[in-house]
Amino acid sequence: MGLVNAGRGMFPRVDGEASDDPAAGTQQSVPVKSVIQQAVARLKSPRPVIHTSPREDMAQLVHVPTWMWVERKTWDPVTASAAVNGVEVTATARPWRAVWSMGEGGTVVCQGQGTPYSDRFDPKASSPDCGYTYQRASTSAPGKTYPVRVQVFWDVEWEGGGRSGAVPGLVMSAERRLVVGEVQAVVTN
Repeated sequence: MGLVNAGRGMFPRVDGEASDDPAAGTQQSVPVKSVIQQAVARLKSPRPVIHTSPREDMAQLVHVPTWMWVERKTWDPVTASAAVNGVEVTATARPWRAVWSMGEGGTVVCQGQGTPYSDRFDPKASSPDCGYTYQRASTSAPGKTYPVRVQVFWDVEWEGGGRSGAVPGLVMSAERRLVVGEVQAVVTN
């Protein structure tokens, strides 16, 4: 099995299926590849929803850990099927990695959705799996905010027509702007 470019990414070429070469003759059965393409096209992977602690609608603080995660319902697997002339294929997409661009130049790679902050954690603690600590306030950035972007990478596995395989390269992304402030200590006698 190799990969062929089908215009919407790379799709597996299944041994024994009809060739794309018109000179190779005509085949009455439906190639599994086209049913795979239909099943993958029907997948409705949700756009990630960004959450942070401190809350995303409040200012983050320089030198204070920011926790990041994507909303749980946007991290669940999705499944879709397609059937043509008795050939049925089911494709399932599962998110596995989130890559965060933090706006001040830093990037964070998280091997999961991230852990939502709750009061059971120490307020000064860093996230156990997906966090970032800003080094500069956003006051000199355009709009006095940093653009934060998350890209969620999905693995797509398919099964049908007596075969199975994977389709690489499904990515969903979201962006929002965060204010990052700086707290100055004042010493008085």
